[in-house]
Amino acid sequence: MPITRSRFTGKEISSMLIDGSPYGITCGPDGALWFTLVHQGRIGQVVPGDEPTFFSLDPADGQPTVITPGPDGTLWFTEFTGGRIGRITTDGALTAFQAASPYGIATGSDGAMWFTQLQDDRIGRITPDGQLSTYPLPSAGAMPSAIAAGPDGGLWFTLNQGNAIGRITTGGEVSTYPLPTPGAAPVGICAGPDDALWFVEIGAGQVGRISTSGAITEFPLPDRAARPHAIVAGPDHALWLTEWGTGQLARITTDGKITEFPLEGAEPHGLTVGPDGAIWVAMESGALARHSLHPGEL
Repeated sequence: MPITRSRFTGKEISSMLIDGSPYGITCGPDGALWFTLVHQGRIGQVVPGDEPTFFSLDPADGQPTVITPGPDGTLWFTEFTGGRIGRITTDGALTAFQAASPYGIATGSDGAMWFTQLQDDRIGRITPDGQLSTYPLPSAGAMPSAIAAGPDGGLWFTLNQGNAIGRITTGGEVSTYPLPTPGAAPVGICAGPDDALWFVEIGAGQVGRISTSGAITEFPLPDRAARPHAIVAGPDHALWLTEWGTGQLARITTDGKITEFPLEGAEPHGLTVGPDGAIWVAMESGALARHSLHPGEL
C-alpha cells in the first residue's frame, strides 16, 4: 500500500492511496475504517497498516455517500443517486432497501437508522430489519443534508437550501432554526463535546454551534471561500472539519480557536476518528489522509 508522508507544524500527515474516489468514512465496530467509493459503487474496509478490502455494490451506479455504524454491529450507508439505503456486515454481506435520494444517515436513540432525503424534503427512519417510515419537512426545496444524533435524544440535521438547522424527535415532530447568515448552506453536522451540535456552512465559510435550546453561534474561517463540508468531534475535546475548497483539515475548539492543516490531494469530504486515535479524511482525489494528533491536543 503506497504511503506518502510530510510534516506540517510538527504534526504528521500521511496519505494512503486508494484506487477510487473516497467520499464518506467511519470507524466500524470491528476496529477498521470503512469508506464509500462514490464513483465506483464500492465500499472499502481497511485496518490502518493493512491492505484494503473492497466490496462491490450491485448495481454499482448508486453513488454511495455517507457511511456510519449501526446499532446492530453492521455499517449502514446511503446511495444517493441509486435511491437505496445499504447495510453491510463486517464480513461483507450486503442488503439494500429502497429510499428516495438518501444522503446523511445516523443511528437514533431509538435503535433505528435515521436519514435525510435530499430531494424529497423528508427525514426517513429505517429499522435494522428494514421497516421504513418517512416524515415530511415543513418547507419545500430545503435539501436536508447531514444528520446526527443529539445529546437530547433527537436527531439534528442541516437544511442546505433552507438555510436552517432542523431537529426531529423519534416520534417524528420537526422543529427548524433559521441561521443568522444568509446563504450559509449548511452541510455537515455532529454532536460536540459540550452538549451542543456543531455544523459547517459551505456557502459562508463558517463553523456553527447550536445549543439544544436553539441558540446559534457562528465562527468565520480564516478563508471564507474554504467551502467546509463535514465535521466530527475529535478525541481532544475539539471539532475537526474538512475544507473542500482549500484542501485543508481544520480544528476548532469549543471557544472558537481555529487551526488549519494542509492535506495531500484534493476534495476532502468525510472524516472520522480512526481506531488509532488519528483523524482520517476521505479525499475524493483518491486517498485516505491521516492526521496524527499532537500530544498537546490530547
